[in-house]
Amino acid sequence: MADLSLNDLLGSKLHQRKESGLLRQLRVAEGKTDFCSNDYLGLARSNELKLRISEAEGQEGGGIGSTGSRLLSGHSRLSEQLEQRIAEFHGSPTALLFNSGYDANVGLFSSLGRVSHTIVYDELIHASVHDGIRLSKATGIAFRHNDPQHLDQILSAVDGHSVVAVESIYSMDGDACDLRAMADVCDRHGASLIVDEAHAVGLFGQQGRGLVHAAGLEGRVFARLMTYGKALGCHGAAVLGSDVLRQFLINYARPLIYSTFTSRHALLSIKCAYDMLSVVDDKRQITSHLTALLKHELSSLASVHLIPSNSPIQGLVVPGAARCRAVAQQVWDDGFDIRPIVQPTVPMGSERIRICLHAFNTEAEVMALAGSLRKALEMNS
Repeated sequence: MADLSLNDLLGSKLHQRKESGLLRQLRVAEGKTDFCSNDYLGLARSNELKLRISEAEGQEGGGIGSTGSRLLSGHSRLSEQLEQRIAEFHGSPTALLFNSGYDANVGLFSSLGRVSHTIVYDELIHASVHDGIRLSKATGIAFRHNDPQHLDQILSAVDGHSVVAVESIYSMDGDACDLRAMADVCDRHGASLIVDEAHAVGLFGQQGRGLVHAAGLEGRVFARLMTYGKALGCHGAAVLGSDVLRQFLINYARPLIYSTFTSRHALLSIKCAYDMLSVVDDKRQITSHLTALLKHELSSLASVHLIPSNSPIQGLVVPGAARCRAVAQQVWDDGFDIRPIVQPTVPMGSERIRICLHAFNTEAEVMALAGSLRKALEMNS
């Protein structure tokens, strides 16, 4: 083994993954109908949003790059004003911008581990939360997906203060969290609830404010994460919470402290995307209608399981990595951009084809996708 080069060792690991049918590869989806992206409202391809951003850049002026981390030269009046706007829109005391949702979760949870010795999380929480917990000094404990009773049992056995992490809409299953039940459990045990709204912001709640707002739970949730690379069609993220939390993260969140801050263009993009949230109710309704249509068309499939979800994320469980990949490849060949989701992203036996609906999709495209899926499943039964 000592005689092998590092490239040999890397190649060996890649070969193992390929042999197990789990090798990941990049694919360009030119010419395919998009049923894959998180661009639920179509803002990432919106000419109106593009024009608004261009006009804002002309009005604001300024340079291109931020030139440094926020604690050095990267902070600006624009970022302060945008954070105030975000906080007011979501009914939060403050907001703090990060370069991405991944950075925000890693920064948030790795920092909180300094003061909260236990972080309890839904077993299907995003990988960025797992990585944040690993970097913290806290003990991470998983509870069964969307199971407030199991969460209650765990918190009953934990000493000291605990943080609880959930998603309002889960990225791989597309189902919604029972936020009120989770908040009730946390209140009973004095735990702090954190909700990742990455796949809810823009889609749910008044003008897309998210499910915490829709449930009227702003005052009972310690922190919320909003990301902007999905329904808002741009890039970046914000952590919403108290002024104490904001100042704490400025002092301890390493992704914020040690990374060059996002560009002026990205900040203006977020600002313009928020401006559009008040005028895209029709897009939210179209997305909801197409979601219901696809669910109806796939409801008769007997050999697979469609995960219950009312969000634009629909998971068609096709157990077995090889079969799941084969079905996805055939649908891809039919002209539809869908992707198989396999280990380690989801547990073995729950491999699925993740389908995302968008305001720019049509009924005809949804019907054609359903037909392609039926054919592919029959041929790979």
